[in-house]
Amino acid sequence: MPPAHTPVLSAPQLQQFIEQGFVRLDDAFPKEVAAEARAILWKDTGCSPDDPSSWTRPVVRLGEYTQDVFRTAANTPRLKAAYDQLVGVERWWPRMSLGSFPVRFPSAENPGDDGWHVDVSFPPPGGTDSFFEWRSNVSTQGRALLMLFLFSDVGENDAPTRIRIGSHHDVARMLAPAGDAGLSFMELAQRMDATASRPEALATGDAGTVYLCHPFIAHAAQPHRGTRPRFMAQPPLFPRKPFNLEQDDCPLVVAIRQALATTKA
Repeated sequence: MPPAHTPVLSAPQLQQFIEQGFVRLDDAFPKEVAAEARAILWKDTGCSPDDPSSWTRPVVRLGEYTQDVFRTAANTPRLKAAYDQLVGVERWWPRMSLGSFPVRFPSAENPGDDGWHVDVSFPPPGGTDSFFEWRSNVSTQGRALLMLFLFSDVGENDAPTRIRIGSHHDVARMLAPAGDAGLSFMELAQRMDATASRPEALATGDAGTVYLCHPFIAHAAQPHRGTRPRFMAQPPLFPRKPFNLEQDDCPLVVAIRQALATTKA
């Protein structure tokens, strides 16, 4: 087995991930990489960075990006080291692309997609045409992390993703009775009131910041009340093999075990 990457997360940060469900990694990828990627994204929005009158929608959704600059952003030595620490050495697949980009523009219009939810990771038996029917289960099949890549500077008014601190514990307890079949996106969304008492954090930071989140974390979008569009990718980190909740000792699994062993704090 090749040696692990040099650790970048401290013991307190690993404990924060277990208890709170996320950790912020500053300078996870270079600002120059963010700027190069942003130039590509601007073209695909159909809007002009210098003409706010072209920013007519609150959100523009862009698809998968496989260009070298995006793969570079997702696979820096700092990020690889953090993946090793949170998920385990040789337990994750390198990202060959970055997933959806919900580009958010300053707008008084409600974006219509700001409900609390948990990202899901595998289809139901027989497949489906609807993402709302995709599922998540207590062993986090098909997903090792939820990741928030900031490709622009994001302040408190720039539609930062909202995170319910510690909600991954609540969600683990929701999923456990459902076993391997798990719960669908909509079934989980209908239970998000159970996480409403959790304090909130905002995914703010400079371009190049990445939030590494537990797959079960409850999160939500919000309207953009700032002045410059927000560029963020939200890809999963895929596992190489299924996790064993009884034997694995990475922070990802430890957080699930602790949740199942305790009642809500």
